[in-house]
Amino acid sequence: MSDNKHYPVTLDDRLRPFFDLLNDKSTQLDGLKKADSDLWKTILFKLKVDWTYNSNSIEGSTFTRGDTIFFLNEGLTVKGKPLKDHLDTQNHADAIDFLFDVIKNEREISESLIKEINALLLYGVKSTPAMTSDGKAIEKLANPGQYKKQPNHVLQQDGTLHKYVEPLHVQGEMAALVQWVSDHINTLHPCYVASVAHYNMVRIHPFDDGNGRGARVLMNLILLKKSCFPAVIRVEQRQDYIEALQIADKGDLEPFVEFITKELIGTLEGVIDNIQKLD
Repeated sequence: MSDNKHYPVTLDDRLRPFFDLLNDKSTQLDGLKKADSDLWKTILFKLKVDWTYNSNSIEGSTFTRGDTIFFLNEGLTVKGKPLKDHLDTQNHADAIDFLFDVIKNEREISESLIKEINALLLYGVKSTPAMTSDGKAIEKLANPGQYKKQPNHVLQQDGTLHKYVEPLHVQGEMAALVQWVSDHINTLHPCYVASVAHYNMVRIHPFDDGNGRGARVLMNLILLKKSCFPAVIRVEQRQDYIEALQIADKGDLEPFVEFITKELIGTLEGVIDNIQKLD
């Protein structure tokens, strides 16, 4: 198993009020869902749009929310937008549909499933942006659904390069991640397990591309498996999101867990507000 600092299992008491509020909001949404089940299809489509728009925007997509709705509704290209943004939008929407099939078929979370998700996210993508060890931007051949064969790095806000897990260690790290989720998904709060899994997939960065989007998909797969609503991390919160990940890299995951929990609470509040306004 990886270093325990990456997989803490002791909850800090300051997180409990956020989990309590999250549980209350989840219960409230469940009641509204039962009262108007016909509305749920519309709510789920809005979820697909918001999740796809925000997750891709965090990674640099130029699609607006309106572009996302138009493209997913009409299937027509958006004028002036690059092919990759169209691919990313369709692929992400397909990955969300795939998740609901995974839940329906009661598939276990595994390395092969995570690879399938990455293959969906990168379908049709021929090359991915990369950075050399000396900070030069390059393009490298995409390998959807396959663990990386070359190291990857990211330029941080302070100007330093952050190195992810070396390719040699990726399979072992991913096996440890999957095992930790399996061991704790039924004993710890779902949002806690989802947050820790999310962070560790970003920390490992197992693929050439699609790691951030894949980590958010994995997070929401865990939430869905425990009958929780998915969390949408808003692009407006991108800086706080990155800063919480960087704090986690230093060994303190609690700010990241708190950030994810607050984003999920915000997602739930938005859905509840939409339903109540329609009523």
